Amino acid sequence: MSSSNLSKEGWEESEFPILCETCLGENPYMRMTRQAHGRECKICERPFTIFRWCPGRNMRYKKTEICQTCAKLKNICQTCMFDLEYGLPVQVRDNILNVDAGAVPQSDVNREYFIQNAEKQLADGQHYLEYQGADSAAKETLRRMARKEPYYKRNRAHICSFFVKGECTRGETCPYRHELPTEQEKTKTNFKDRYYGNNDPLAKRVMEKVGERVQLQPPEDPTVTSLFITGVTSDISQEDLQRVFAAFGEIRSVVLSHAKKCAFVNFLSRTAAELAVEKTYGRLAVNGIILRVAWGKPRKQGPRSELAPAKPGHNAPTQAPLPPGVAQEKAQYPSQDPTLLGAPRQ
Repeated sequence: MSSSNLSKEGWEESEFPILCETCLGENPYMRMTRQAHGRECKICERPFTIFRWCPGRNMRYKKTEICQTCAKLKNICQTCMFDLEYGLPVQVRDNILNVDAGAVPQSDVNREYFIQNAEKQLADGQHYLEYQGADSAAKETLRRMARKEPYYKRNRAHICSFFVKGECTRGETCPYRHELPTEQEKTKTNFKDRYYGNNDPLAKRVMEKVGERVQLQPPEDPTVTSLFITGVTSDISQEDLQRVFAAFGEIRSVVLSHAKKCAFVNFLSRTAAELAVEKTYGRLAVNGIILRVAWGKPRKQGPRSELAPAKPGHNAPTQAPLPPGVAQEKAQYPSQDPTLLGAPRQ
């Protein structure tokens, strides 16, 4: 084996990239070029197969930035380095799932050793990051944050820097966008910062939006201390709910209905109920089942009023009195009742 082949041993060769639906584009008849060992990975600095394509009309050309091994380690796209399942930055995903993503060593020898072990682990079907054991409530939070459809505007051409300065002379032939940049487009992210989830400005904006999430407002009536739980299945018992909510304060009672898939948790104090709502709203999971929390509606105080008989109106027909000497007997048929309007005369 020649020295050149020895140096290429272990380099990545792939037939198709690992991409998210947004980066792949909406054009089903797209052409993609492939170049083996065309560039080094932005993370591990090993040569890998790069792919280049245009995701659609008036879009910029895109290419793979990291190798497939580094992409599989984080379960991310090779181009945008967003999570493949939720379409969110790595920093957002790891913070919500509370997963320690680790880092690739910086020295050459340690980096090669780390990559070899990671490739063996992936070849055996194992996952470098165990996301399956994460909290189900955290996964539900990521699902609500994720986009429902691909965001193809992310593939648009970059803004022309000469147009921003007022010096672009290309006019309509300029391949870049003639627009003024927004605050979101002014921020630039380093590849390694986005990959490792460190100081990612886009992730910071996403987390700020999560922090500004609308909280469940308590009712005005201070006597309301009940919480309404929905989504309860037969796998959840009354003891399970009592064990979860007992951490927030003393509980008066727990009323559970499997038939209606709901439950009421009644606290002794309003403070305990508000604390339970603050800690569980939008992220409550019992036995791996996502539950929804809401305030219970207060019941109206006082005895139920009896219904008064309705008084006939001015135009309503009244019952005609019986003729004298005629005893009121039970009619066998409605037509034999002389008190009814329209009944035949006897």
